[in-house]
Amino acid sequence: MSAVKLPPHDGPVLSVVDMHTGGEPVRIVLSGAPVPEGGSLLERRRWLRDEADWLRRLLLLEPRGHRDMYGVLPVPSEEPGAHLGAIFMHNQGYSTMCGHAVIALGRFAVDYGIVQRAPEGPETPVRIHCPCGPVQAYVRTSGGRSGAVRFHSVPAFTLATDVSVEVPGYGKVVVDIAYGGAFYAFVSAERFGLDVCTSKTRDLVDVAAAVTASVKEQVKLAHPENDELAFLYGTILTDGNDGYSEQPTANICVFADSQVDRSPTGSGVTARIALQYHKGLIQLDQTRSFRSGATDSVFTGKAVKETTCGNLKAVIVEVSGQAFYTGASSFVLENEDTLKNGFLLK
Repeated sequence: MSAVKLPPHDGPVLSVVDMHTGGEPVRIVLSGAPVPEGGSLLERRRWLRDEADWLRRLLLLEPRGHRDMYGVLPVPSEEPGAHLGAIFMHNQGYSTMCGHAVIALGRFAVDYGIVQRAPEGPETPVRIHCPCGPVQAYVRTSGGRSGAVRFHSVPAFTLATDVSVEVPGYGKVVVDIAYGGAFYAFVSAERFGLDVCTSKTRDLVDVAAAVTASVKEQVKLAHPENDELAFLYGTILTDGNDGYSEQPTANICVFADSQVDRSPTGSGVTARIALQYHKGLIQLDQTRSFRSGATDSVFTGKAVKETTCGNLKAVIVEVSGQAFYTGASSFVLENEDTLKNGFLLK
């Protein structure tokens, strides 16, 4: 079949590969994007935000994307041993970590020749430099095809437990705050009379967004090594089943501008494992299954090693999941299009 002829356009042609991990979309930029400037990955992330945010808006927002689209710009990395760097993009801006995207990038890196497929053994290692730090992924490549991916997180830790915040319309709400490459507030949906698997998504989003806004206003976060990482990414509503069990525990993550993660949330699983380990609810190498309240997709996670992050006790968490390809596209723009850089419906 011959290549699709591009329509009339102005400016660059942006080529992407689309994937999903547990239902959560990942739009990976192949070509046409500006090359971010800066000596470090965080500097390049800032440059993209300040100088070329049109890329994120064009690719993720309507009419080419939607409110819950997620994207990744692969970039070179200065991190020793890293195969690639990743700048994560969402409906509001730029994240420091994204587990579902790491799982997708692992397959992508192998299938698109960024990493040489391991000639022997069931897995191919892929080292991905994320804004929060280096993440080691392992891509199953036996049988001639890439498959499931597991990754080892940056040091994950609990920042605070039993934090009381006043949430308008709900009164005093007690949350835990933990870090898995990004900070999340955790609270059981039952506190609001909701169920993460059966309640209406709109109701879950409204509650989570209200908690996020209150925590941001009332709680000062601190990262022991980098102030640029010290912000609340979102709120994860859980089913309250935090004690170890062989049965899956469910949660739903609402992050950025009320964006709903369709997957169990890779960095959220990382933070939730760190929280459960901190509370003594699980031990090293005890695997838990985490189910998405949105799609019923499942990730597994376990704490594999104790470590530190600055002066805080931390753990390295292994998260496993599967990403799938959904297509490849080329996007264009016309300068006279007043909506060429995208929009969101509020």
